[in-house]
Amino acid sequence: MNKPFNALFLDLDGVLFVGNDALPGAVRAVKKAREEALILRFLTNTATQSRQHLLDKLGAMGFTLSEDELFTAPIAAKHYILDHNLRPYCLIHENIRCDMAGIDEINPNCVLLGDARDDLNYQTLNHAFQLCINGAQLIGIGMNRYFKGEEGLMLDAGPFIRAIEWAAGTEALIMGKPGKDFFQQVVASTPFQAGQCLMVGDDVIGDVEGAVNAGLMGCLVRTGKFRPEDERHLPPGAKIVDSLYRLFS
Repeated sequence: MNKPFNALFLDLDGVLFVGNDALPGAVRAVKKAREEALILRFLTNTATQSRQHLLDKLGAMGFTLSEDELFTAPIAAKHYILDHNLRPYCLIHENIRCDMAGIDEINPNCVLLGDARDDLNYQTLNHAFQLCINGAQLIGIGMNRYFKGEEGLMLDAGPFIRAIEWAAGTEALIMGKPGKDFFQQVVASTPFQAGQCLMVGDDVIGDVEGAVNAGLMGCLVRTGKFRPEDERHLPPGAKIVDSLYRLFS
């Protein structure tokens, strides 16, 4: 296949696997990409599993990748918080608390909001609102509307971030997809320009549109949380394939 890209950025859930099972052909596709000397990066907004857990999970499925090839939204958020000497109120999933080690959470001056599942309740969201309406910065881990879980489509952190934005009259800084800064950070880890990188994902807004807005090429897969109506929202020039493996066949 004559490819116009030199680096391949891959979303995880819905592109490489669903739940605990690799999608058909996904492991072979990653191997094929390496055989063709493509630079690989793995991008995720997943905010319910630590970075190490994701590396272990991918390895157990047969995917081969190094730690520096995996870019997670929670780790990007941590770097931002440390770089700006912020003290967050962390409304995040318990599983990623280990990724936030070393952060000062006393007397918060910002809110870090991610997919905290059952901890996204009135009490916690109202506390986040009170901090933000009094000037605390709102930082979101990703901006996805929903994801596909074992129980079907499920709300992600995006709707809750939007609620705090609207109520507090503020605008969240999004760490992860579709944030342009996140894509630029990943591009900077390669020797190529944004236009030489292809992002493949199952979220037409967070993955594909976000990548295109950041100057990358985008490709939507018909796996994971893909829905037929997503095709109507493809940005100009974006590709669509049935699965990651079909990108190489």
